[in-house]
Amino acid sequence: MNGVDLLAIGETMVMVTPRPGGRLDAHSSFLLRPGGAESNVAALLSALGHRTAWAGAVGNDPLGDIVVNSLRERGVEVGLVRRDAERPTAVYFKDPGPEGTKVYYYRSGSAAAAMSTADLAAWTGCPARVVHLTGITAAISPQGRELTHHLLAGRPLGTALASFDVNHRPALWSAADAAPVLLDLAQRSDIVFVGRDEAETLWGTPDAGSVRKLIDRPGHLIVKDAAVEAVGFTPDGECRVPATPVEVVDAVGAGDAFAAGWLSGLLDGRDETTRLRLGHFAASRVLRSPSDLAELPRAAEVVAGFTAGPATVPGGSRATERESDRPCRKP
Repeated sequence: MNGVDLLAIGETMVMVTPRPGGRLDAHSSFLLRPGGAESNVAALLSALGHRTAWAGAVGNDPLGDIVVNSLRERGVEVGLVRRDAERPTAVYFKDPGPEGTKVYYYRSGSAAAAMSTADLAAWTGCPARVVHLTGITAAISPQGRELTHHLLAGRPLGTALASFDVNHRPALWSAADAAPVLLDLAQRSDIVFVGRDEAETLWGTPDAGSVRKLIDRPGHLIVKDAAVEAVGFTPDGECRVPATPVEVVDAVGAGDAFAAGWLSGLLDGRDETTRLRLGHFAASRVLRSPSDLAELPRAAEVVAGFTAGPATVPGGSRATERESDRPCRKP
C-alpha cells in the first residue's frame, strides 16, 4: 500500500441508530453504519481532502462487510483490515432522547479485542505521516493495551507523528484503573486530544492550564471544553478558540470530528488558530447529524470561508466567523 496522510488503528463496530425522530424500540426503523473513534477520524479526514487508511479487525460476517464497505465508500483505504473467522464484529445501539443519547455496547469477545502486536507486521508496509490511536484500544483487552503501548513507546511504524485521543470509556474501565495508563500513553505521544471534563475525572485537573502542567511532554496538546472553547498548547504558545453554537442532534462522534479537523490543519501546515477552527467546524457538522459521521466539504473551502465571511463558510454561522484569527500567546 502506498503512503497515506493518516493511519488510524482501533476497533470499529456497527452502529445501530434510529432514523431521525425514532427511539430504540420496536416501532422505529434503523440505520446501520460503521462506528469507531479511530475510523471516524479517518473517514472525516478523507472527506476534508486527505488520504487515510484504517487498520483493525472485524468478523468475517455481514456486519464486518458493512464496516469495510462503508468506510471504503467514504474514501478510507481498508486493505489493512483483518477479517476474523472465529470472532464477531462488535455492535452498539444508540437511543436518542430529550435528555441526550444513551449508548449500549456489545463488544465483548469481538474480533478487534483480539488485536495484538502480532498484527503489526501487516501494517508496517503503509507509511503514514500521522498514526492516530485512542485510549479505547487500551481498554478493550490486555493485548489491546499492550499493542497501544508498543505503538507509542516503540514506534514500530517509523517516523509518523503519534496522535492520541484519551477517550476514556467508563463502561470499559474505571477512572481509577484508566488514569495512570492513559496518562502514560498521552505522555508518549506527539499530539494529544482530551476533554477538559474527562481530564478532571481522570486526574483532578480543573482547567486547561493544569492539564498542560500534567501532560507536559507532547508537542501538541488540545483540551476541548465542550460548548465553551478548545485550547491548543504548542511549542509556540497557547491558543484559545470559542466553540461554535449549534443545535445538537447527537453529540456522539463530535470529539472524533474535532480531531479530524485539527489534524487536517496540521497536515496542511496551517496555524494553530485555524486548526482549532477546523476542529470546531467539523464537530459542529457531526453534532447536527444522527450518526457519528457527517458530510464535510474540502478543508480548503472551509478555510477560505473563514477569511471571506460567514455567508461563504459551508454550513457556518456568524458565531464561527467571530472566532478571529487572533495570535497565540507565547510561552
